[in-house]
Amino acid sequence: MPLIPKSHPRVKSLLIREKLVEGFDNGLVAKEGLLAQGRGEAFDYLLGEKTGRAASNAIRAAAAQILLAKTPVISVNGNIAALCPRQIVKLSKQTNAKLEVNLFYTNEKRKKTIIRILKKNGASEILGSSASSSRKLPGIDSARRIVDKDGIFAADVVVVPLEDGDRTMALRNAGKIVITFDLNPLSRTSHTADITIVDNVTRAIDLLITQCKKLSKRNQKSLQKIIDDFDNRKNLRDNVMQIKNNLARRAKIA
Repeated sequence: MPLIPKSHPRVKSLLIREKLVEGFDNGLVAKEGLLAQGRGEAFDYLLGEKTGRAASNAIRAAAAQILLAKTPVISVNGNIAALCPRQIVKLSKQTNAKLEVNLFYTNEKRKKTIIRILKKNGASEILGSSASSSRKLPGIDSARRIVDKDGIFAADVVVVPLEDGDRTMALRNAGKIVITFDLNPLSRTSHTADITIVDNVTRAIDLLITQCKKLSKRNQKSLQKIIDDFDNRKNLRDNVMQIKNNLARRAKIA
């Protein structure tokens, strides 16, 4: 990874880019994943590259939902494995959520590479590699329809960072509660998920881990109230307003 000066005004964004390029070079990330990152980065610009109040509220609701789940599963793709493998494993251990590798542009070599990275960062059991335990998720034609019978297929809550909209809908139709990270508050995924964290996953994942630790002391009734008080439609509207207000401030500066 090239040396990026800490004083560079775009240092965080450039480091994320380099992680993904390195992930691509090492067989973790599909080339299409690099394009998806560029789209997300554009929305992060519009959001002001910070975790707003709406995102913080969504993170809190997500933490409560994961803690209340009986069989939570975290779905991992190449971009997530490249960007924050240590945090994903930490979240899994902290909440007793299973990890499952699920890819749109899938091949066995890339899947094994992702599994190796997760294990290197402390994961013990990783689902999604055994053909004998695979099941098909109804209502979707892509490779992501193949899920593990002990993982996503049996889950009541699925955390799907950087998800595609058709599988989000298929998961919802299968009776799953879906939590997603998506920098685009206008996307199909954002509007289909139960809880949408409109934030850069590299910022939000640590906040989610913190909230899970904090809320783990709460009883079920208290956690359920947090979820009941959360409205994802309002959450998305608030994020659009954050973009609008940020653009208005920029317009005055210009």
